[in-house]
Amino acid sequence: MGRETEFGGVLPLEGIGTADVADVGGKAAHLGELSRIEGIHVPRGFCVTTEAFSGVMAGVPSIEDQLGRLSRVDPADRAAIAALSADIRRTVEGAALPAALVAEISEALAPFGERAAFAVRSSATAEDLPTASFAGQQDSYLNVVGADEVILRIRRCWASLFTARAVTYRLRNGFGQRSVRMAVVVQRMVFPDAAGILFTADPVTSNRKVATVGAAWGLGEALVSGTASGDVYTVRDDEVVGTSVATKRVAVRAVAGGGTERTPVEPERRTTPVLTDEQAVRLVRLGRRAEAHFGGPQDIEWCIVDNEFHIVQSRAITTLFPLPVIEDEDNHVYVSVGHQQMMTDAMKPLGLSMWLLTTMAEMHEAGGRLFVDVAPLLATRKGREGLLGTLGRSDPLTRDALRAIVERGDFVPSLSDGADNADDGRALPGTTPSTIETDPAIVRELITSSEDSIATLRREIEPLSGPALFDFVLADIAEMKRILFDPRSNQAIAAAMEATLWLNDNLGEWLGEKNAADVLSQSVSHNVTSEMGLALLDVADVIRPHADVVAFLRKVADEEREGERFLGELEALEGGSQVREAIAGFLTDYGMRCPGEIDITRTRWSERPSMLVPMILGNVANFEPGESKRRFELGLEEARRKEQELLTRLRAVPDGEDKAERTKRMIDRIRTFAGYREYPKYSMISRYFCYKRALLREARRLVEAGVLRAEEDVFYLKFQEFHDIARTGKADGALIEERGAAFRSYEALMPPRVVTSDGEVIVGEYRHEDLPEGALAGLPVSAGVVEGRARVVVDMAKADLRKGDILVTSFTDPSWTPLFVAVDGLVTELGGLMTHGAVIAREYGLPAVVGVARATRSIKDGQRIQVNGTEGYVRILD
Repeated sequence: MGRETEFGGVLPLEGIGTADVADVGGKAAHLGELSRIEGIHVPRGFCVTTEAFSGVMAGVPSIEDQLGRLSRVDPADRAAIAALSADIRRTVEGAALPAALVAEISEALAPFGERAAFAVRSSATAEDLPTASFAGQQDSYLNVVGADEVILRIRRCWASLFTARAVTYRLRNGFGQRSVRMAVVVQRMVFPDAAGILFTADPVTSNRKVATVGAAWGLGEALVSGTASGDVYTVRDDEVVGTSVATKRVAVRAVAGGGTERTPVEPERRTTPVLTDEQAVRLVRLGRRAEAHFGGPQDIEWCIVDNEFHIVQSRAITTLFPLPVIEDEDNHVYVSVGHQQMMTDAMKPLGLSMWLLTTMAEMHEAGGRLFVDVAPLLATRKGREGLLGTLGRSDPLTRDALRAIVERGDFVPSLSDGADNADDGRALPGTTPSTIETDPAIVRELITSSEDSIATLRREIEPLSGPALFDFVLADIAEMKRILFDPRSNQAIAAAMEATLWLNDNLGEWLGEKNAADVLSQSVSHNVTSEMGLALLDVADVIRPHADVVAFLRKVADEEREGERFLGELEALEGGSQVREAIAGFLTDYGMRCPGEIDITRTRWSERPSMLVPMILGNVANFEPGESKRRFELGLEEARRKEQELLTRLRAVPDGEDKAERTKRMIDRIRTFAGYREYPKYSMISRYFCYKRALLREARRLVEAGVLRAEEDVFYLKFQEFHDIARTGKADGALIEERGAAFRSYEALMPPRVVTSDGEVIVGEYRHEDLPEGALAGLPVSAGVVEGRARVVVDMAKADLRKGDILVTSFTDPSWTPLFVAVDGLVTELGGLMTHGAVIAREYGLPAVVGVARATRSIKDGQRIQVNGTEGYVRILD
């Protein structure tokens, strides 16, 4: 055996490692690494390399055409995938092996003896990787006896690279059908007393300090595949802290002469524990060695023979959310920033670094998201009360998760009374005192100051390039912070929040009125986000009279055209000039916005105006002319009527005049400041778009100079790294590729609201009383009850909404506002009382419930549902 062969066809396991993934695939590379870890036993064997696979495939003339057709298939077209993949499997299984390769395999088998049995398993180059496990996607064969049978199973392993499930997995995870190659592992078969799996991190809680062992009699195949139950052992700190002994009725065992079969477990062993506590702890210790070697939690397959463990597979657990890297041994409690910002999608490195430059809080990066460590606040009474109070208003699920950590008492230490009284220097969001007069001029001054500053930015950034551009951006970020964190700006926002809470609490107590502030917040002034939704209604009014323009825009929506081209084509149509002018005017005011807008790398509406077309067409179809003005005036009328009703009722209760006077002052504060809540983010995003356009000009310059391959490469650089490249003219292409691959793996993960430095995900719960049976609990943020058709929307550009629909989605940011005008209610999985969706729902008078866990999976598109925005729940009616 050895590498110096015609095909490089066969390599011994003990001679390979992770550096050889391209030659031997992920599984074989990991087995080679495992075989070199002290104390870990790996069954002997060899690997038939990817070079051998490629050499055989090169001799099949039809394979290239078949792979080409497979690469173009729609990942959702299951029938086409099944047919094409079956054709390729037949082709691969029928391919002839060169005599030299057959000889190599036979030579590798000979030392084991003629009647030796083997496990023959796939090892693809995109299998058992840190970012994609591909677990169970290709075939494995146990107890294979004889060289001819081994070679037959090798061919079938190659063919299993093209099973329908493997093809679909690659299509959905961005792996090319030609880029993945197959090696095959052949190992001496071990006939164990028992076998199973080991997760070195708890698969339920994600706690990295808790390991879980699954164990069954016989071979581990039934347990791994999920067709049979086994015992479960939970191990922490070298101690079994939990044991669940299953009734094990069936085992998979080897059959004499080859193959396996399911056999009944002897009655006396069915409820006997498979492992002793000592064995479970010893196995976990081996798992910790593997974990340390590979640098992360592992999913391990094991078996035991005569009290000795053998490891037959180890791969990264790719479903765990990564943790922030902090070099200390302290306990940390991380709260997701994305859940507060309504943006839980992964962000590219440039977007993350720009946000970190913008924020005043210390944040930590993990999995393409940002987190704040709140452990120091939880450790003091003052900090704990402030944090839980603030988060209780914005996200009760986060508050409940943090409360659970505190009540558990084993993770966050409580500091002394002296420390409780100390000022730890950390400002809590939402705790700025609102000592500000109820003066509309304050909001106008704040907005004017911001607009003047942005105008200066646009003028001064235009001619800059190279290092001077980056120095300017850094200086302007300081100016942006000055504006964003202006004490009067924070006080104005706090004033509206406090007035809302005061009205809801006191009017609830005095009049039994729930969520009274919701109606009082309708059609307030200076709400730049709600004005944006109304402005798109005005664009629809310009388009509606021109049938040719409407027909043209429908084609644009169907073709998903990008860029500015379709705007120019409007000129040839009757009314097209006016329509283009109307869309251009909207883009001037709002073109810097887009879904996920806090990530500077996201495509803006001005960069791809076609994203707006489906929403515009929805407005054309669903509304009559003048809807924008009519809607605003209706909200204003309802708010005024509600104000008069409440004041009249208050005057009739004890101390009524005083209560009415105080209530009037709070209503005036809401009417004065509530709209401004949305402006600071609009201001920030406006600056971000100026930065982005300038940075992309710099990226184009570097592409033209041959420093970068594509403009978008800079999205995978941190701001300082981009700065360094502009200064030195040198870029690390491998780093950019590595960052791109990491980002794609992060996209598939959902960040936890709260996670500890042990990796334990803490899930909060609502504490609703008298919740209707079967109702989905959430946070009531906009009062009222509505029934309608649920439209579950994950991509706003593909929303097909009609009057009376209820929008159900994961989260909304300001870019979703144009959809709000078309629906009668809102349900989101994320959100709080003062987050975007809640503010705009109240502004438009839409009943809304946010923070409904798994709403997009529990509610099916088209179902009739009831949204109770007063009590905070959703009922599925059919």
